Amino acid sequence: MTINRRSALAFLGAGLATPAFAQAPSRYAGAIAFKHGVASGDPLADRVILWTRITPAQATTGEIAYRWRITPTGKPSFFRRVKTLTGEGVTSAARDFTVKVDVGGLKPGVQYSYEFEANGVVSPPGWTRTLPVGKTADVVLAVASCSLFPNGYFHAYSAISALARVDAVIHLGDYIYEYGGPGSYGMDSKVAWQRPHEPNHEIVSLADYRTRHAQYKSDRQLQAAHARAAWIVVWDDHETANDSFATGAQNHTPIDEGPWNERKATAIKAYYEWMPIREPADGGFSINRTFHFGDLASLVMLETRLTARDRQLSYDRDLNGLDGKPDLPGFRKKLADPYRRMMGEQQEAWLASELKASVAAGRTWQVLGNEVLMARIGIPSARKEMGEAAYAKALAASSDSARKRIARLGDFAKMDLPYGLDMWDGYPVDRERVYAAVKAAQARAIVLAGDSHAFWVNELFDDAGARAGVEFGTTGITSPGGGDSLPTFPIGEVFAQANREVLFCDQNAKGFLLLTLTPNEAKADLMAVSNITEPTYDTRVVKTYRVTPEAGGLSAPTEV
Repeated sequence: MTINRRSALAFLGAGLATPAFAQAPSRYAGAIAFKHGVASGDPLADRVILWTRITPAQATTGEIAYRWRITPTGKPSFFRRVKTLTGEGVTSAARDFTVKVDVGGLKPGVQYSYEFEANGVVSPPGWTRTLPVGKTADVVLAVASCSLFPNGYFHAYSAISALARVDAVIHLGDYIYEYGGPGSYGMDSKVAWQRPHEPNHEIVSLADYRTRHAQYKSDRQLQAAHARAAWIVVWDDHETANDSFATGAQNHTPIDEGPWNERKATAIKAYYEWMPIREPADGGFSINRTFHFGDLASLVMLETRLTARDRQLSYDRDLNGLDGKPDLPGFRKKLADPYRRMMGEQQEAWLASELKASVAAGRTWQVLGNEVLMARIGIPSARKEMGEAAYAKALAASSDSARKRIARLGDFAKMDLPYGLDMWDGYPVDRERVYAAVKAAQARAIVLAGDSHAFWVNELFDDAGARAGVEFGTTGITSPGGGDSLPTFPIGEVFAQANREVLFCDQNAKGFLLLTLTPNEAKADLMAVSNITEPTYDTRVVKTYRVTPEAGGLSAPTEV
């Protein structure tokens, strides 16, 4: 379904063809523009966050007054029962002229349109939907992650905006990337010359992070996806710096870039300004929150980066002993340290409580919105999984860098080591505590994951071999996957063949996940766009998997 300005005005009424509100009083009375679109987020049954950014034509330190309007989009008789709401406020340079309104007094399960006005200029319209209460037949969610601006066009966001139905968009992080400058990540794309990062260097200061957010939201395809439905978001690492944790990041050097806590706070200030998220009352980093879709599902969003995560282990730093040779017993002891955490004790207790409450309320599904892969994924041997002939053919057609990467994977595969130490595999004891909470609640856990730039369908098992849930991992919007650097190897198939928990993996596709929940099944459509470097694209379903509810759990994923 395509929604444009003309059709929106016709749908809402001819009276909106002129500015929707009278001229609002303003300390800045000059020209303004809504260059970054509109967005909504964190929907509840009775309220939702509305967002925009007002760009003054001239530099100003004064305030800009605005008004907002939210209107139900139903039949004429519906308008008599659900009223239009309006309000006003001011913004300023103190929050980069962004606007965020937490609108209450809404009706559950209702679609609304909304818009802003400032200095006689009306914003583009947006659409949002409050959460349902009571009996709910179905819920449709688009799941996205990892959008690297220079690496390609945001066609997947455009495809989300064109969906016939989407109740909410779940974004699992890496909404922006902190890199920048010649030779930085993504700058080898054939369209990077059209889309270099702004500013053209790695972002560190508040002005840097604000400019980078503004660049991303200047993209019309991203604007369309924001306008289409409410977003429920969580950050991963690149909203601050690569492989971030509570007290630092792989891509942060204090001697050159200042104290980590200052950079972290700066990045999250810009994030709160530019994203349609309901901010914690204390202004901190704890954005764990739960959304209930009637009697059908609870969506539990987990923050696993900045509040409690311990520093990731590293093969380069932690694998070898004093003699320079791999010390596997020592490394596995570090992995099994029960004090190493992704989440803190309070977060874990909160998660357990939310799972129990959701099950006690009779909801069918407990969905975990989580940044990184939870499944056990070992490093595979391409030679073993492909066979000698196919392996030799792929190797001969590879670049030198690809051959070196494959050789390194083969060496690590012999040691039976985890693929991703930045993922839950790097925190196995903490993962087991999550599984224990799922088991104690008898939850039907569907884990959603981003970060990996690949599609995954995983069956999750605890240490005792009991099924703990299923996992659907979404690929990146544009960020490069393993298939981009190893084009002659079927690397997704290699992962699936080598790992018990991996049922399917696609390391090439770019796109998003479409999750449809009903009382009888959860269906995951892996949606791919045909390219990210040409102006036009097609959308296709790579695979479809479904799971069904069972007493105290759920079935294994089966391909449809």
